[in-house]
Amino acid sequence: MAAEKVMKGLDGVKADYTAVSTVGKHEAGLTYRGYAIEDLAEHCEFEEVAYLLIHKSLPSEPQLKEYTARLAGYRALSPPVTAALELLGKDAHPMDVLRTTASVLGCTEPEVGEAGKADTGATCERLMGAFVSAMCYWYHFSTTGTRIQPNTRKEDGLASSFLKMLRNDGKQPDLLHVRVINAAYILYAEHDLNASTFAARVIASTLSDTYSCIAGAIGALRGPLHGGANEAVMRLIQDLKSTEAAEALVREKISKKQLIMGFGHRIYKKGDPRNAVFKDLSRALSERPGGKPTLFEVSAHIEALMEKEKNMYPNADFFAASAYHQVGVPTDFFTPLFVVARTAGWCAHIQEQLVGNKIIRPSSAYNGPPKTEFVPMDRRSKL
Repeated sequence: MAAEKVMKGLDGVKADYTAVSTVGKHEAGLTYRGYAIEDLAEHCEFEEVAYLLIHKSLPSEPQLKEYTARLAGYRALSPPVTAALELLGKDAHPMDVLRTTASVLGCTEPEVGEAGKADTGATCERLMGAFVSAMCYWYHFSTTGTRIQPNTRKEDGLASSFLKMLRNDGKQPDLLHVRVINAAYILYAEHDLNASTFAARVIASTLSDTYSCIAGAIGALRGPLHGGANEAVMRLIQDLKSTEAAEALVREKISKKQLIMGFGHRIYKKGDPRNAVFKDLSRALSERPGGKPTLFEVSAHIEALMEKEKNMYPNADFFAASAYHQVGVPTDFFTPLFVVARTAGWCAHIQEQLVGNKIIRPSSAYNGPPKTEFVPMDRRSKL
């Protein structure tokens, strides 16, 4: 009897149809509902892209203004949420803080209606707004005891409001810094059936609530082989003082067959289209007063070396690390920013899953022992 074929990691398995995005299609590249990611990153505010993912079309100017104002209102944090955040110490991981925020909101602002028929779009909006405020509120309270006031100015988008709350200095953030965060939100907003999105769809397929889907997705994204890679990249490059030091480190890791984080992708074999956008932003930051040209040069040198020696190309996380760092984002916040953005993509997939839903329940190929006679306690070997 021929062995059953198993696709480890579901590699190559088409689990469902989707109209949300294309990833790695030769003719299309990375698109969100048909729009090229490069065009969206260059011309759009993140709110436009979130609207596109959830509502399936780009908003008009009045729709965008109303949507931005609505998300601003959702940045407010209720007393139960701030009370929960204040219980989390400074050693908590920010990803765990956001997962907890989702759970607390699920308890205090639960979805209503029949299972599987809640307003996922509204929950998405609430979570995106709350996540930006929650991470900053917790950050300041856990480190200095300061209770910041969440920024609910309707004129501010999620990118500028994040920087204002993170810095809490009363100043307008630099426009290039806002552009970096806005572009990052757009570039990270959606990416087909990656591990966290698939986790969200599995949970949605059981007709659980949206908060549970997002909490599960955050758990999947927390892992270093998924969203945590950009943090690992920063820890790799942060102490390198020259391209020579970078080359020596990378060659050492290659000789020891160690993983270089930020390189390689299951789908993109010749480079991640998001990387070019992050690289341009990192370069622009490095060329300004206060920028870190050495950090960019080190990153660019590692990119060239990995292509030459391993025929491997950076994914989105590699130059995202140096871009975030030059904006002043704490390294442990890299992946939580991913959560803010990807919540839109997760919820677009949850909505899609619930149309003609069928519970996701794959099978496995058993390779354990054959059926065995039960052994009573008095006949079992004693160790």
